[in-house]
Amino acid sequence: MAKAKKEAPAAKKPVTEKRPWKLSRRNKVLVGILFFLFSVALLLSFVSYFLYWEYDQSVLTSFTDRTQSVQNWLGKFGAWLADLFLYRGFGIASFILIRFFFLMGSYLVLDLPVSKLKKTLFWDLYLAIIISVLCGFSNAYIPELGGVIGFEINLFMQDFIGKTGTLLVLIFGLAIFLFLRVKISPDVIKALFEKSPEEETEEEGETVAEPVHDGIRVAGPPAMPVAEQELHPNYEDMDADSEEYDEELANIELKMVTKPVPPAPVPLAVAPSQFEINKEAMKPTISHSSQINLDTAPKPKPIIAEAPQVHEIIETEDENFVIEKISDEDVIEENLASRLVKDFGEFDHTLELSNYQYPPLDLLRDYASGGITINQEELEENKNKIVETLRNYKIDIAQIKATVGPTVTLYEIIPEAGIRISKIKSLEDDIALSLAALGIRIIAPIPGKGTIGIEVPNKNPTMVSMKSVIGAPKFQTAEMELPIALGKTISNETFVVDLAKMPHLLMAGATGQGKSVGLNAVLTSLLYKKHPAEVKFVLVDPKKVELTLFNKIERHYLAKLPDSGDAIITDNAKVVNTLNSLCIEMDNRYNLLKDASVRNIKEYNEKFRHRKLNPENGHRFLPYIVLVVDEFADLIMTAGKEVETPIARLAQLARAIGIHLIIATQRPSVNVITGIIKANFPARIAFRVTSKIDSRTILDSQGADQLIGRGDLLYTQGNDLVRVQCAFIDTPEVERITEFIGSQKAYPEAYLLPEYFGEESGTNLDIDISERDSMFREAAEVIVTAQQGSASLLQRKLKLGYNRAGRLIDQLEAAGIVGPFEGSKARSVLINDLSSLEQFFKNEENSF
Repeated sequence: MAKAKKEAPAAKKPVTEKRPWKLSRRNKVLVGILFFLFSVALLLSFVSYFLYWEYDQSVLTSFTDRTQSVQNWLGKFGAWLADLFLYRGFGIASFILIRFFFLMGSYLVLDLPVSKLKKTLFWDLYLAIIISVLCGFSNAYIPELGGVIGFEINLFMQDFIGKTGTLLVLIFGLAIFLFLRVKISPDVIKALFEKSPEEETEEEGETVAEPVHDGIRVAGPPAMPVAEQELHPNYEDMDADSEEYDEELANIELKMVTKPVPPAPVPLAVAPSQFEINKEAMKPTISHSSQINLDTAPKPKPIIAEAPQVHEIIETEDENFVIEKISDEDVIEENLASRLVKDFGEFDHTLELSNYQYPPLDLLRDYASGGITINQEELEENKNKIVETLRNYKIDIAQIKATVGPTVTLYEIIPEAGIRISKIKSLEDDIALSLAALGIRIIAPIPGKGTIGIEVPNKNPTMVSMKSVIGAPKFQTAEMELPIALGKTISNETFVVDLAKMPHLLMAGATGQGKSVGLNAVLTSLLYKKHPAEVKFVLVDPKKVELTLFNKIERHYLAKLPDSGDAIITDNAKVVNTLNSLCIEMDNRYNLLKDASVRNIKEYNEKFRHRKLNPENGHRFLPYIVLVVDEFADLIMTAGKEVETPIARLAQLARAIGIHLIIATQRPSVNVITGIIKANFPARIAFRVTSKIDSRTILDSQGADQLIGRGDLLYTQGNDLVRVQCAFIDTPEVERITEFIGSQKAYPEAYLLPEYFGEESGTNLDIDISERDSMFREAAEVIVTAQQGSASLLQRKLKLGYNRAGRLIDQLEAAGIVGPFEGSKARSVLINDLSSLEQFFKNEENSF
């Protein structure tokens, strides 16, 4: 008994250890209500996340700051929950977890065994992972769909088994869920597409005799078929007795089908609503088997089962022969392109870099946060001097008004009646002498106004920051293809122009007057406004130091030749190949526009976005290409006509296909800016120059020699001159912008231009037959037949890429079939007809 008493406490020890883990009935209800409310909170936060995530994203880092407000329906806690589950978790698959928390709360409140939810939790987590990875595979650049978990798992799998292998694994994972959880089997799928004769007759409203087995009448609806039992939602929870009962029903149905029952009617193979029913086939008994053969065998031959619509049935003497008159097919109103847009949406050219973030304004520095400072004393003094000087020459003023700008103040005067404007214009130097100021400019008259303008520089000019220009509503809301924010005008308005409408820009100015800063302002404007898929830059920098910072965005925004090393061209010898490559790109794009029956790149891309152009035919989304040359005079000195000819071609033809040129030079002389170039560059920007001759060369008028420098410029687009203070952007600001863009996900490489083969391209080729391309003979026949030696011809006829077509042209030149390179013209063909070509190949085979 003593041993029993000692052992009794030991037996109760496990019970006392488990008591703390058990919940009372009251605690279960409370915890269940908590889980239930948590599932409702998750649902509300998830739904509101997709509506207001853009407003709430920036507030997540300042969770404890009470001054920050969010739009989420559950406040900051809801925004944090949605970010945790949707963005950093499983994405939209996190909605599956709401179901689990809801079931957990329901089981606790109803006092059901929670252990039964283990299987549910496993399959919910399994399905959430599969859907998350699948969303990350289908669109790996929207974390809200697949979440960080799906995104990272998808990338991890693709690194080892590739996209195809990842897709196969996901398909196998879904198959596991469907077969093991949903209980879908091949037999069930087969049963969905097969109908019994009784079901077909019931659908047509016919009365069918109930099946009889050994004298026992078996009702149809209560006896559920096996296939329907497996599809029943509660089938997986049935016990073993119900499964045995199902097997007995299956045996009854099998016997009922295989056993011939005399009273059963013959099933119809064709629906009675479309075809004539043979009355002989509806006999209660069948005396001869030939009656079945007569009804079923001949019918498939004259009757077309896939007819769109039966219009009329014509009876004949032979009851087994039916003639159908088919009505005309319906006309499809919706074309293929509209159907594709309806099913898949418009083509998204930014899909590959859908997570790309534009650089924020915080990267730019605000140099003049207080705005323009108006010096009342200075304005009064200048006004009095202008009035006094004009009165000395007996010119009376009726009214004068001053408009203060960042660097220049415009004084608008209205002279008394009878004063000649030319007389005031001739006093420009006298007014400058009286004001003791540099850069006095008289506009007589101001276009669109009945006044005369006198521009006087401010003693304390205000610097125009790039941040104030980029952040201006005029630039942010500009509906332009290539918007450029140059700076601010005399009236302190942001000056925004469209490079696509210029269509090319010519910049000139003396050394140190702001050309390089102006180029940085142009490039920065496009970086803040355009996606990497929409614009590409070809940068030429003979100075080797001005544009080097843009190397960091090579795989985002820059374009270059294949195997050319750095994307920014600093060697003048490579400039010629790049310009000729742009001419080839221009010709290729014009061929695409011709095939698409459009006139410009905007219409082409719009047509491509609406899926009216097939990529299998060579069509693609065309980005704008901007060629920037920092010092054009140096190229003219070293290359001369080799540079001027392709630039003139591009300036004349390239605007319609989205290639635009920006050329800057510090020496605007006539031997650098020739008449051909000036004729095709209507948009000009002139910084301060040293002489009136240079001003006339760049602007065709005076004025650039009277600017004050430090970004003060005159802009014209073939009409009136506009004085603008160029926005200042320093090197550290450009560096911050390029680092921000370069740190993001980029394309695998820079945008590749077509490969260009110079005049010496075919001289060093080996003419050995064994080293020739496999399509050499076909290419020779195409060239001789067309009597035109060009790589583009081989591309179209043989469906080749440009690189391979270029190599074939070089081999044909080495073989003596086509002539040497002749610039933009096609090569001459040295063999006249196919018979001569055949003889050429025979002689070549005999010689080798």
